[in-house]
This record gives sequence, structure tokens and C-alpha cells, in this order.
Amino acid sequence: MKAEELMTYLTQQLNTDYFSGVPDSLLKPFISEIMTKYGVSEKHMIAANEGNALALAAGHHLATGGIPCVYMQNSGQGNMLNPFASLMAPEVYRMPCVFIVGWRGEPGVKDEPQHVFQGEITKTLMELLKIETLVLDKESSLEELMEEKDRLKKILAEGRCIAFIIRKGALISSSKVSYSNEFKLLREDIIEEIVKVAGEDPIISTTGKASRELFEIREKRGESHQYDFLTVGSMGHASGIALEVALNKKESKVWCIDGDGAVLMHMGSMAVIGANAPNNLIHVLINNEAHETVGGMPTVSPRIDFPKVAEGCGYTKVYQVSALEELRQILQEVKASRELSFIEIKASLGAREDLGRPTTTAEENKCNFMEYLKTLS
Repeated sequence: MKAEELMTYLTQQLNTDYFSGVPDSLLKPFISEIMTKYGVSEKHMIAANEGNALALAAGHHLATGGIPCVYMQNSGQGNMLNPFASLMAPEVYRMPCVFIVGWRGEPGVKDEPQHVFQGEITKTLMELLKIETLVLDKESSLEELMEEKDRLKKILAEGRCIAFIIRKGALISSSKVSYSNEFKLLREDIIEEIVKVAGEDPIISTTGKASRELFEIREKRGESHQYDFLTVGSMGHASGIALEVALNKKESKVWCIDGDGAVLMHMGSMAVIGANAPNNLIHVLINNEAHETVGGMPTVSPRIDFPKVAEGCGYTKVYQVSALEELRQILQEVKASRELSFIEIKASLGAREDLGRPTTTAEENKCNFMEYLKTLS
């Protein structure tokens, strides 16, 4: 189905007039249509997380009476659960909304391990929430949606919600939106510099390409993967994992490699880290101002002073860097210190086309990492 047909159907037939969400690779054609028509504006807000998107949608409905549309990868259903069940549901405030959900990990479709269980429960979760659910695939047509128009409009008019679950490859688009920034440092080069300095220190890396690059750097250097925990799912939670590792291995330096989209998704984690103030934790934010792994759509990072956020949360050593030689110097400095450290590194957007994926399973990664942590104090 053409993404522009779905967009037109939503705006002209279901009268949706506002879009918010968190980008997803399966929804890239649809998001490209939104970006082409609205950009990032009062009509379209890229949210910090899916719960935040629902709050924005609720606020829009309260202020205008309009019908919002929230888009997300199915991994975001957990973030949306509370604000839907306790705010938007018919049993509470009865607010209409259209959900567009990318179906990663659909049963029978090969996908990455972090998507498998979520894929199994995606449709069931929506049905448990009493959200009217339709599945779109490659064969879906505008004519079929038009047949559902009156029924769906009635559901929305009653203050209830509907969801379109989008199968892999279901949407195509002729709109091409390109994303870039002005920074020069490559994320993979940054991670390799961290690996060189970290040595045998434990590293917890965030979801997406950062973990894939860390895995391939170990392969290239002929080093063990036991030092690394690849947080392939649970976006925004790598720093929380790293905090507890640091608190339980006080004599060992612990590194967290994070991304701007992940930090924004659950920025409260920084407050918890600062309040506990482990002097052996180094929190590295690689900031390319984008949700790169799912297509490159922008985050609000250009407007955020992350070093000031870190200072306000209680980090004692705070740095910002965009040049390689300066990065090398700072990495050596924090390696030698015994203070809670935060480094924001401005990075370019993009990764090499032949970037692979981890060849070990998630459980193998966990077990190897835990065995290595047993040797540390």
C-alpha cells in the first residue's frame, strides 16, 4: 500500500489533524510522508517516548477537539500502556486516537531476538486494551480501507481508539527525506577509541547500531565479547543497567555507551545515576541528533544542553567534545579518575553499509558477560 494513500485516508476520511510518535524502520515510508507534509512542527511532534506521544495526543485533543495519530514501533507498546489505560481509555477520559504500529517480530517473519516476544503479543495487547485493530500488509488497498471508513469514524466519534498494525513491507513511498548534521566524528571510530582505553573494563552499550558496531570492533581486534553487554532492546535503559553493574563492582571501571534518542527516552535515569553517584561509572553519550537506527529522523537533541543536564543531576566530571584528539585526551582522563563522569560526543550521522549484526545470541551474551563480572570486584 502506498504510504501517501494511508496518510490521505487518515487526514481526509478519519479527520486526523495531528501526528506524534517515535520513529520505526517499518514505518519509514509513512513518517517520510509526515515529514514531507508537516516537517517537525505544531502538526507533527517527534516524542521522547511513546508515553510522551500519548500525552501530546491527549493535550492536542483537549485543546482542539481534534483526532490525533500516534505512530510507534511495537516495542513502544509498553511505554504507551499506562497513559492509555489510565488516561485515554473509554473507562477514564474517553479520548479518540489513531495508532500506527510497526509490527517487528511478527510470528513467522525472521527478525532480531529483542523483537520476537513483543511480536508475538503485539496484536493481543491492542485487543486487551479494547483498541479496534486492523492489520495492513502488502495486499491491503485503499478500497478496503474505504469500506471500513464509516465504522472507524463511528468508533472515533464515540471517544474510542483504533490501531493499524503495519506488517513488514506493507508500506511504500515515493517521498525521499534525507537527514544529516554538521559533525565529523564517526560513531564507530568513537566506539573504537573507547574500546582501546577501556581495555578489560565492562561496557554496556545501547540498542541499535552502537551495539552492532561494538560487536564488530571486538571481532576486528580479535578481542573477547565477554567484556560487553549489548542492550539490543529496551531503548533508554542501558544507563540503568550500567548503574547497577557499577554499584556492585565498585573497584572496576564501568562504561555506558549511550545515544541521544535513548537518553531522551528515559532521561530520568540520569537523575538516579547522579543521586547514587558511583565514582567508577563513565556515561558516554554519542549524540548524532537523530534516531539513526530506524531511519535518521531528528531528535530534539540540538536544543538540549546535555552537559548541564548531567551537572544538574549530580555527575561530577562533565565534558563535551567533537574532535578526535580531544576525545582521546578526555577518555584517558576519565579512565584514571575516580569520579562519576559524563561525556557528550558530537557525532556524524551514518554507518557503513556492510555493518553486520552480533553472531551470538542474546542469552549467550548475557551468560558470558555475567561470568566475566564474577571475576571483578
